Amino acid sequence: MRRTLVIMVKEPRPGRVKTRLGRDIGMVGAAWWFRHQTRALIRRLRDPRWRIVLAVSPDVEGLASRVWPADLARSPQARGDLGQRMARQLRGAPKGPVCLIGADIPGVTRAHIARAFAALGRAEFVFGPAPDGGYWLVGAARRGALPPGLFGHVRWSSEHALEDTLAGLAGRRVALVDGLRDVDRLADLRDASPPGRASSLLR
Repeated sequence: MRRTLVIMVKEPRPGRVKTRLGRDIGMVGAAWWFRHQTRALIRRLRDPRWRIVLAVSPDVEGLASRVWPADLARSPQARGDLGQRMARQLRGAPKGPVCLIGADIPGVTRAHIARAFAALGRAEFVFGPAPDGGYWLVGAARRGALPPGLFGHVRWSSEHALEDTLAGLAGRRVALVDGLRDVDRLADLRDASPPGRASSLLR
């Protein structure tokens, strides 16, 4: 069964995306960064080994948006907290292994995604840890039904997010792959980007 990579994206409107980064560099600058970062990430992660599905928000605007490549399938994120929206995407993806990432990870490459899918050959779930205690990637082999309470008791946006998620998967085979940094603040952008890249994005 074919692999699916789900990328969660939001319409890049000032004040609606990367608001914590916006407090450091301005809301217009943060939206500009997110738009160009997302488009570069999508280009970089295209690969015949998996199909890409964009999980869009807001639903109606995202499904009709001209910002994202027209050839890629789209799925509405719909309502709920982050865990509910991620679980919906994992359950609703086409049959086969699925990995899900956010769009705000400058360091991710095709090799990172390939290693995550390879880990699902042995494990039921895979996570890519982030330095802040969360995770930049979650994947599921989907050999059976996903746990009904998946992501049900997670303290999102905290240093406990990965710990809480793993606690809810006790007894399941879980693999951890490469650690990468997502971007929430200016310091994250400087740490996550290659030398010179962060400053060029902010000009």
